Amino acid sequence: MNKQKAGQWRRGVIAPIVLGVVGVSILLFLGAWQVQRLAWKEDLIAKIEARLAADPVSLPASPDAERDRLLRVTVTGEIGTEEVHALSSVKPHGPGFRVIAPFQIEDASRKVLVDLGFVPERLKDRSSRPETANKGDVLGLLLWPQEADSFTPDPDLGRNIWFARDVEAMAKALGTDPVLIVAEQHPKDSVILPRPPGIDVPNRHLEYALTWFGLAVVWTVMSIVWARSELKRAKQICP
Repeated sequence: MNKQKAGQWRRGVIAPIVLGVVGVSILLFLGAWQVQRLAWKEDLIAKIEARLAADPVSLPASPDAERDRLLRVTVTGEIGTEEVHALSSVKPHGPGFRVIAPFQIEDASRKVLVDLGFVPERLKDRSSRPETANKGDVLGLLLWPQEADSFTPDPDLGRNIWFARDVEAMAKALGTDPVLIVAEQHPKDSVILPRPPGIDVPNRHLEYALTWFGLAVVWTVMSIVWARSELKRAKQICP
């Protein structure tokens, strides 16, 4: 066998080994990264669960969007008569609106926003929802929804339809502080269905990790088969 043929079969055997090692290393790295993400996500979900289950506290003097997100609070006062309606959809009720109103805190010169909950589209108009006492306690969670972006249409003020919960803009429209309490309980009529935030954190990292590790196994097997095939061919060339 001449040197040219010898070089060809060596390259043929080395190629699957190199590609196998590189490919498997990358896939194992991706799988390990997803395992790390899984641990981080599970810790995040545990913290959210703890927040949602915590005893309510008084509204902080200066709520902070990072520190106080999902903080359970209770406030006493009166729900204002003005409302803004944010387009939403809830199973099994279908399309409708989240009703957001100003809330005058008792014994304080402060107004905040309160998300009272969801009403189906047919109950949007105030005339279709009987009024009851609006004074009392509101129990809920502080939230700064990140729903509005550059693609969100401007609100239709004539029909009182907002296309996202924009805390800053809604606070300006209703003359309140830019603070939103999403109610778990409130004294307004029962037609409004409270919709407090829950755990809405997707966690498929274990699935992703198993996928990457599975691909690493497949890549390993394919590389071994390829290398054995090249080795067999090389032996035929150079018995």
